[in-house]
Amino acid sequence: MSITIPHPTGILKGVIDIPLSKSESNRILILQALSKGKIKVDAAGLSDARDTKLLQAALASDAREINVEDAGTAMRFLTAYYCAANQHKILTGSARMQERPIGILVDALRDIGFNIKYQKNEGFPPLEIIPIDLSKLKNEVSIAGNVSSQYISALMMIAPVLDRGLTIFFFTELASKPYLELTAAMMQTVGITVIFNDNKIQISTQSFKETKLIAGADWSAAGYWYSMASLAEKADIKLKGLNFDSAQGDKVIAKWCEYFGVLSNQEDDGISLHSNNSTHFENSKNPILHFDFTDYPDLAQTMIVLCTAKNVKATFTGLQSLRIKETDRIAALQNELLKFGVKLYEDGESIFKLEGTFTMSEQTIKTYNDHRMALAFAPLSLLGKITIERPEVVAKSYPNFWKDMEKVGFEVN
Repeated sequence: MSITIPHPTGILKGVIDIPLSKSESNRILILQALSKGKIKVDAAGLSDARDTKLLQAALASDAREINVEDAGTAMRFLTAYYCAANQHKILTGSARMQERPIGILVDALRDIGFNIKYQKNEGFPPLEIIPIDLSKLKNEVSIAGNVSSQYISALMMIAPVLDRGLTIFFFTELASKPYLELTAAMMQTVGITVIFNDNKIQISTQSFKETKLIAGADWSAAGYWYSMASLAEKADIKLKGLNFDSAQGDKVIAKWCEYFGVLSNQEDDGISLHSNNSTHFENSKNPILHFDFTDYPDLAQTMIVLCTAKNVKATFTGLQSLRIKETDRIAALQNELLKFGVKLYEDGESIFKLEGTFTMSEQTIKTYNDHRMALAFAPLSLLGKITIERPEVVAKSYPNFWKDMEKVGFEVN
């Protein structure tokens, strides 16, 4: 299956209900389960992304074997959760999930004292979690901080229910720190004190307070609309539910897209975007912009495709984690950008650049079973007709994306 998504005028005007945050929703579900009912959750306050639904189903299941399919967050969060809940479980997933490393988290949980066995390949799912004597757990663990914030968030969330709490030490610099700050903020909302320093996080044994949680609008999803606003001839879009007060780090997209002529204003019911197809740079006419995605990996595809389409000179760092996502996102970007005459290449250690001049032509974009490939390349349809293969992949994080595009004048065929 594929879809073609031209826009007849290039002028965007309308109101979009930004989906609720998958990141917040997944944390809410784990915290609710750990709280044993003290945290209340309304289904309307959770993301309808497939990843969140898979996690919700897993937590509700009494089955010994749990299949999270391609939901990486669910795999990581549930590994820690089932350990803390002392449940005998086998955690498995799709073929791609069984290629995504989880050894750093498993090593940390084993160091604490949990019993986890690999069912197939060392360092990768599927996993077997075996009940233990929880009274013998250690209250300290060291972990690399520069690989996946989800490993650390998983440890943070189980810490309050462990008999002696947990202090998490980092022996590298932190990556995706805003996601750890998001986890800490949500835990504090439900009554858990989190002491967050540069080299460690301390969380003592504590009780959750009775609270009702709802997820906020998703800034990662909003990024695609910022990209569209920049590429449109003219844009006047309201993103309902979005808020600059969010704890989500991906709100940095608003600042970044000011360089690309997108102005955004907070209103009572969301954020309005305005643009007129211009590009503004602060210090010179043709600067080389630099984007560091260390803390914002989910924005990488969005911004790299936007820079390509605007023929902006830019360098990119912090892309290391992209190779172990739903696909090798660096390779996928390289393949698809070449179709428009642009090469994404590594120039020096972990520094990526663009080479070539973007030329719009009618192309078919492969999605590599990766929702963010479809979502990041869709805005190019403002410049000409493109076709997206396997458009259903957006259900992983933004199920109504194609319908939302129709609301602002795209023809989705």
